[in-house]
Amino acid sequence: MAMAKNEAGSKASYLSWDIIDGVAVVTLDGPGPVNTLSDGLNADIERLTAQVDGDAKIRSVVLISGKKDSFIAGADIEMLQKVKTAAEGAAMSRAGKELLARLERSPKPWVAAIHGACLGGGLEVALACQYRIATDEKPTQIGLPEVQLGLLPGAGGTQRLPRLIGIQAALDIILAGKQVSGKKAYKLGMVDELVPRAILREVALGRARELADGKLRPDRTAKKKKEKLSPEKLARLALEENPVGRALLFREAKKKLVAKTHGHYPAPERALEAVRVGYEKGLAQGHEAESVGFGELCVSPQSARLIEIFFASNALKKENGVDDKSVKPREVKKLGMLGGGLMGGGIAYVSIQAGYPVRLKDKDAAGVGRGFAYVKGILDERVSRKRSSRLEVDQTFARLTGTSDYSGLANVDLFIEAVFEELSVKQKVLREVEAFCKPEAIFASNTSSLPIGKIAAASKRPENVVGMHYFSPVHKMPLLEVIRHVKTSDETVATAVAVGKKQGKTVIVVRDGVGFYTSRILAPYIGEAGFMLSEGAAIDDVDRALVDFGFPVGPLQLLDEVGIDIASHVAKIMAEAFGARMAPPDGFGLLAKDGRMGRKNKKGFYTYGEGKKKVDETVYDAVGGRKRKPIDPRETAERLALQMANEAVHCLGEEILRSPRDGDVGAIFGLGFPPFRGGPFRWLESLGLPQAVRRLEELQQKHGPRFAPAPLLLDRAKAGRKFYEG
Repeated sequence: MAMAKNEAGSKASYLSWDIIDGVAVVTLDGPGPVNTLSDGLNADIERLTAQVDGDAKIRSVVLISGKKDSFIAGADIEMLQKVKTAAEGAAMSRAGKELLARLERSPKPWVAAIHGACLGGGLEVALACQYRIATDEKPTQIGLPEVQLGLLPGAGGTQRLPRLIGIQAALDIILAGKQVSGKKAYKLGMVDELVPRAILREVALGRARELADGKLRPDRTAKKKKEKLSPEKLARLALEENPVGRALLFREAKKKLVAKTHGHYPAPERALEAVRVGYEKGLAQGHEAESVGFGELCVSPQSARLIEIFFASNALKKENGVDDKSVKPREVKKLGMLGGGLMGGGIAYVSIQAGYPVRLKDKDAAGVGRGFAYVKGILDERVSRKRSSRLEVDQTFARLTGTSDYSGLANVDLFIEAVFEELSVKQKVLREVEAFCKPEAIFASNTSSLPIGKIAAASKRPENVVGMHYFSPVHKMPLLEVIRHVKTSDETVATAVAVGKKQGKTVIVVRDGVGFYTSRILAPYIGEAGFMLSEGAAIDDVDRALVDFGFPVGPLQLLDEVGIDIASHVAKIMAEAFGARMAPPDGFGLLAKDGRMGRKNKKGFYTYGEGKKKVDETVYDAVGGRKRKPIDPRETAERLALQMANEAVHCLGEEILRSPRDGDVGAIFGLGFPPFRGGPFRWLESLGLPQAVRRLEELQQKHGPRFAPAPLLLDRAKAGRKFYEG
């Protein structure tokens, strides 16, 4: 890949450059919508550094992107997937470090002019530059997200970032894979200057000249940093500046990390170790620890699963939700939100955040007011956390209007209802919408269990009826489950998918049926927790077993969050549809009758009064008495996870799911199935399908027919086939 140079500049496959008054302005513009560090771009940068150092006419360099909203968005993940051994991965890391070291040591200063995504290897490139300028606009996001893919920064990020902004501040970014805005990056000291995008190139050119002339000498010394720090941050910096304090800091960081990950995610621990080694044994050994860790993580099963999920969710972003790829969604200019409760308020919030005008309807002014208050509370929190300005949230909130009748709803393109989970109520609302509103309007139900076809039976235009199942809290949960019944049109499905994507959701499309996919696989999982209690297990022991397995919360705490009353109602629907396989354990129905609703009325499996949350032992009176017995946490986790995974296979066999991929994404993004396990289908494959069948059959003999292996699982195991083939 030769780089032909002339006075006007030069051009390669991934970058071009021109010399302007002694400054080489290098524009990164590789193939594809974003810049990524790949073999091609790395090779071009390597050739560029050699030419810059050898050209007397060049005194300094500006790196800037030719993409709309991407500086360098990270490494090419497909390149990383080609790594077959830990040694190969470590060698790749060392090669990247060597390249950036040459850039860092160059006698001709480099300036990174950052707009858009500057992530992972992109930030590591910027950290090797002598000066960094970022734009103050929303697309600019800066960080080291590698741990989210089961990796660690492999080109010096664990060594350069802590020395630039301090150990604790760097660990906050590295260990969580956090991305920050340009404004936050400037405040932290990750970048030296913040400018509007319109003048980014001009300012970068000026700074490059000043650096070359010696007029600009960035002062990043500890003394200079201290001038900007609060007393609290000064105390933290003092702790970092001595070996005893650093040892304490690393020890506490490790303790918190293990408590959070339960040892399931090795990447943050290896990143922390690389930072520690760099400080305790020197930069050279720190860099080597980083490279060795990077290589080992490249071939780890956790990284493989997390990368699979990354690709799966990215693939979903490009799909329209139907088999015919030519189908286009309808234009949606205005949304109608029917119901101002927690779900309705949450859906209204993500909709106005996406730019949609929303008209919220409830039965009376008090209901509308509650919806408004919920939305305003989320927006106010964004201001208090400095994620948005007061002006920005006021402009967003202005897109929300309310009504207790159908005034102002005649021109709505898409209605989303989140009213009481009762078929007759939802059908009544649907009839009202069709009587008052334009005929082409789409009606979407946020039901969590009622078949969409039964709701659509009340419609004059069933082709316009679809399910849009959001998860609580809507503004935090990433999944949207779109449900099509037999008469839903492709255009309606594509429109629901497009709206969900604009709201920032990962969207899966499933076929209609009781519980659809997510509620259906959640029911036996929750039910098995109930059976464990009936057998004498303690509430906190069951929850702890599943958290140790990798779920974010245990099943009984989840029930408190969802609402025991709602779960009891859904359980009846499931039992009617699926019989003994979904029958709830004895005593569970008594909990709802006893007024236990969970967190919302501070009466559930746990107490929610003053002080620390603890188990409410009066629950045991309904499930066999207060005397509890110890459990095997591994067997407990296996029982519950197998119930969820087996039901997922039922859904695939019945074509509720379009693919195993959608099933894994739905379980992870909607229900918190451990991402490092890859979802229920990937997890079953990791067990081995024949082994999964054997274990289910053993549990069936011991506990009854609810553990009978799904027919498709039996067929695949017998044929020696997997769910993911090819």
